[in-house]
Amino acid sequence: MRPAFAGIDFGTSNSTVSVVRNGQPRLVALEDGQVTLPSAVFFNFEDNRTYFGRRAIGNYTDSIEGRLMRSLKSVLGSSLAHEKTRIKARSIGFMEIVGLFVGHLKKKLEENTLDTVESVVLGRPVQFVDDDAGADAEAEHELENAARAQGFKHIAFQFEPIAAALDYEQKVTREELALIVDMGGGTSDFSIVRVSPERARSLDRKDDILASRGIHIGGTDFDRLLSIAHVMPQLGYLTPTKDGKRNLPASYFIDLATWQRINLVYTARAMTHLRQIRYEAERADLVDRFMHIVEHRYGHALAALVEKAKIELTDRSSAGIGVALPEVRFTAEITRAGLEATIARDIERVAATVEQTIRDAQVKPSDITAVFLTGGSTAIPLARQQILALVPQASVIEGDVFGSVGLGLALDARRKFG
Repeated sequence: MRPAFAGIDFGTSNSTVSVVRNGQPRLVALEDGQVTLPSAVFFNFEDNRTYFGRRAIGNYTDSIEGRLMRSLKSVLGSSLAHEKTRIKARSIGFMEIVGLFVGHLKKKLEENTLDTVESVVLGRPVQFVDDDAGADAEAEHELENAARAQGFKHIAFQFEPIAAALDYEQKVTREELALIVDMGGGTSDFSIVRVSPERARSLDRKDDILASRGIHIGGTDFDRLLSIAHVMPQLGYLTPTKDGKRNLPASYFIDLATWQRINLVYTARAMTHLRQIRYEAERADLVDRFMHIVEHRYGHALAALVEKAKIELTDRSSAGIGVALPEVRFTAEITRAGLEATIARDIERVAATVEQTIRDAQVKPSDITAVFLTGGSTAIPLARQQILALVPQASVIEGDVFGSVGLGLALDARRKFG
């Protein structure tokens, strides 16, 4: 049997796996026939098993005792990569958890190919970590080591927007100068690439990639900002101490609003600090809400409600976040205008990165003939509006929101390992 040409798009929010079959890239079904898998791991304390994807999230929302881990990709290149977390009676490193998830993707890949797969192209953002080349290189090294520990022997990397460009190129009928926009859960990446049916047959595409840039802003950042602005104030964030001399410490509120840091609030040490904060708080009732959410391990469910509201606001004018626990009941209403005001500064930074990418390519905005959009965060109206305003004459092509990068990685694997 011929070796499979495989790609893995390990995403902050969702992941895909792809192979080339009969010359064409195909996404692999990962869970219940679906080709996307939420990047989530649940350690079930009741049956002592580990679950992935939707089943992991389902275990958590069904109030099964255990630990849910999400946004694992955000750990790469950060201090958390070298830390451990408590899983029942043992401590396990965050990178070991990343490895478990990558190993699950490999298992699904091999079930599809009916063969051992030793070669893979892994997607990576243009920058894992902004403005820190050392941390960025370390992040790639960490992901490579995690994949190698799961049995991959030949590992290559490709920038995610370049992978998306390779997928887009399968559909073009003439030469285009394309701006590739890939806005995912953790990063926003951009490339200016020359694509055409003829260029697609070339093995060396270096000269066709005119510029690539990325910024560590994505959907989970928008979730965090929404939560901090519209939910955390109802749990005591920015409220004063009894003496009115200062506000309550912000760190625990920010942790609860940040996907990959939620579990840090679920420690005995954190609860001890929260009790002290409650004693000092003018609005102890709000801190009680916070503590009840922590005691019920409701942090990830709350973050999911914020994410759901953000998604609803892509085509609605308002959305509600309702919390209904035995001791905690409240609703936070968010409008489209509220979302846009909350994320405006980050969207401006994204648009500035697109502008710089165009300058790096040494082309005029009017030279760009097509914009290819992929990644779930391209659905956010403000992001689309500001990016597309930079190249108003270009045609807009909607890619597979969650699959284009994965498909392109398989095509790249065929070029690199074929």
